[in-house]
Amino acid sequence: MSDALAREHRTVSRVTTILEAAGQSRDGVRLAGLASLLGAPKSSVHGLVKGLVATGYLEEQAGVYRLGPALDVLVRPARAEFTLSARRALENLQRSLDETAILCRLVGDAVVYVEMVESGQLIKYSAPLHRRRPLYPTSSGKCFLAHFSPRRRDAYLAEHVEAARRPLIVEELDRVREQGYAVNRGETVPDVSAAASPILVQGRVVACLAVAGPSARITDELDRVAAEIRVEAARVAQGRF
Repeated sequence: MSDALAREHRTVSRVTTILEAAGQSRDGVRLAGLASLLGAPKSSVHGLVKGLVATGYLEEQAGVYRLGPALDVLVRPARAEFTLSARRALENLQRSLDETAILCRLVGDAVVYVEMVESGQLIKYSAPLHRRRPLYPTSSGKCFLAHFSPRRRDAYLAEHVEAARRPLIVEELDRVREQGYAVNRGETVPDVSAAASPILVQGRVVACLAVAGPSARITDELDRVAAEIRVEAARVAQGRF
């Protein structure tokens, strides 16, 4: 192992300064303030900030930047009270449906499974936690996409889905937003199907609950499964546990 002294790297220093500023400000930070803090052109800082938003380490709303969910999902545990409520919801779903129940978070333009209560059945769905997965066509990813702004949704679809399929997907996402749940009938893995519902707090999707299982066992039950997930998602959002 080299014993050479570590040296400051300008880009790394700027990124850490941006994250620290966002974390220390209760009201978030704006681009102009960050540029002033770093003594750098807005154009340079804008590129760094957009990269952090894309990977989920920052989130932006109306030009204000705050720490994003990647830090909760990948670095530190989420808020204890939310984690406890979500865990109880997962346990209720697994107990009622005897399929695998999952808590999903949005990290940049990806879905990350952060909690899971597995089915007690011999043949079941099981997936590693804390790995990024595509938003489409996962059931939880569809829920997140359905609540994106049209501009962000279209940008994601333009990058990840061929043009001919996009109009039908937009129609599907509109239905997801309206009905409050999404389904995946073997679209990601042929032998696995799932349903998911968003946990909405003040109109914002903070996470999703999903239930997944073998397609042969769960596909015909997805609408009923989705109805149970919606009930549990609403209880978590309203803090009823």
